[in-house]
Amino acid sequence: MPRLPITKTPKVYVGGAFIRSESGRTFPFKDARGGFVGHIPQCTRKDLRNAVEAAAKAGPGWAKRTAYNRGQILYRLAEMIEARTGELAAALSPGEPKGLAAAAREVGATVDRLIHYAGWADKYEQLLGNVNPVAAPYFNFTVTEPMGVIGILAPAEAPLLGLISLIAPAIVSGNTVVALASEPKPYPAIVLGEMLATSDLPGGVVNLLTGFRKELIPTFATHAHLRALSGVASAAETKVLQLGAADSIKRVHLHPAEAPVDWFDERAQGLYPIRNLVEFKTTWHPIGS
Repeated sequence: MPRLPITKTPKVYVGGAFIRSESGRTFPFKDARGGFVGHIPQCTRKDLRNAVEAAAKAGPGWAKRTAYNRGQILYRLAEMIEARTGELAAALSPGEPKGLAAAAREVGATVDRLIHYAGWADKYEQLLGNVNPVAAPYFNFTVTEPMGVIGILAPAEAPLLGLISLIAPAIVSGNTVVALASEPKPYPAIVLGEMLATSDLPGGVVNLLTGFRKELIPTFATHAHLRALSGVASAAETKVLQLGAADSIKRVHLHPAEAPVDWFDERAQGLYPIRNLVEFKTTWHPIGS
């Protein structure tokens, strides 16, 4: 009798654990040929709130890590993704063997993106911080601090590279994130969560949700414990997010969905995405007695 393969049960990664949607709802995900891949969790507002709580608990410990250690952890994650390129490429192009080459290119760019931000871990402070000249008997220093919990809205396309390009600058500076995966292509985020679970990244630093944007974006906009929003949004979504962010006083850094970002371009990385997600603290220190 031929053996029947076991189909994976996709779950989202929240607080260092794999969970189903709080409501129990799912939506079917099919490959390019129409073959069934799995039931993807349809996360709710309650799942988002739970993810924010998990991120908030992980925040203080992650922020206290040294910059060197955070860089090491990102580098190790890049190593793990490199070693599992085939699995992630298959998740990017399920049922589409001809698309594996393009998918492998995206995985390679994702590894490079993580290495890029791992290198910034112990360098961005020297560029963003400053010793301010003042004509008075004291020193004046400006240093950076993480903002807290960041909401991430992944692009529809480049579902892995775009997601990592938004997550990496947030966590390298000591923030924690709650990320909503690509709606049409959520499967790579599921596989990424499995890798995060076995990496050195503490549970709760990165929380991945899947589901429908129209259900979750209003909560992303108004949740008071999300200190910033970063990602890709349509004009209508941006309006909702900006209105909600104004009420809850959070930063908003969104790329318009109508003008897609080339996530493979070097301009999609660098110091400025880190700067957008840190706060600046100025300290006055007296000279002498």
